[in-house]
Amino acid sequence: MTFVRDPFVHFFLLGCVIFGWFYVLNPTSETPENPKEIEISEQVYDVLQTRFEAQMQRSPTEEEALALVNQYIRQEVLVREALALGLDQGDGIVRNRMVQKMAFLTESAAQSAVPDDATLTDHIEAYPDRFQSPAKITFEQVGISPTMSQTEVAGLLTKLNAGEAPPADGISSMLMPKMERADQRQIDGTFGRGMFSQLIGLNPGQWGGPVVSGYGTHLVRVAEFVEPTPLSLDTVRDKAIADWRNTLAARLRETNEATLLSQYTISRPDAETLQRWIAQ
Repeated sequence: MTFVRDPFVHFFLLGCVIFGWFYVLNPTSETPENPKEIEISEQVYDVLQTRFEAQMQRSPTEEEALALVNQYIRQEVLVREALALGLDQGDGIVRNRMVQKMAFLTESAAQSAVPDDATLTDHIEAYPDRFQSPAKITFEQVGISPTMSQTEVAGLLTKLNAGEAPPADGISSMLMPKMERADQRQIDGTFGRGMFSQLIGLNPGQWGGPVVSGYGTHLVRVAEFVEPTPLSLDTVRDKAIADWRNTLAARLRETNEATLLSQYTISRPDAETLQRWIAQ
């Protein structure tokens, strides 16, 4: 069955396992039967020691173990008292932190996945624009005065396309008069954001414009436009794995949130009520 072989199904189930593991091992996630009673069980200590070993790369000494227990007791008391006072209610920082931890539980399942070559190839084919060499442009430019009229600009374009050399004055002396096979990052990094997209719209082989950069206005002749080309799996393997995991994490997160939402009865304000609240 295709459904059974779908990697997404496997990792969704893995995500469910991770959620279960978290609820079992996280000592602060349980609601105590007696809020005034704290028991340091072996399960609680195992979690504390595991955290210590992950950070220190060794087991704690007896003195350090006692300090871990005392610190946990102090934190547990403060957390319980804060919850009893409702200090978590309406606290944006606390809410955001809990949302981040829920997202981490979901994403950790995807980040542990190891896709095979067939899966990566399918992913690359599904998102070709993410795995290709960038488009590149070879062009020359000449800066023009902001005081030039449209008629003067049109006249200069006619002269340039007739073979006349660009004028030596103007703001072109402040910038590179020519760039060879430069990509969007290089062009926009030199002339300012949006320059590359303007050059794409010009006809190669002739002077055109004007185009506007972060330095002023230019007339430009695009000599060559190199189309983006797909890259092989071996060339983009690391990037493809990371992108595949991020895509899988997003799918897992959306599915998990949809599943959780389906378990709630939610009452939303209608448009009229919402407008009344806004106007208050």
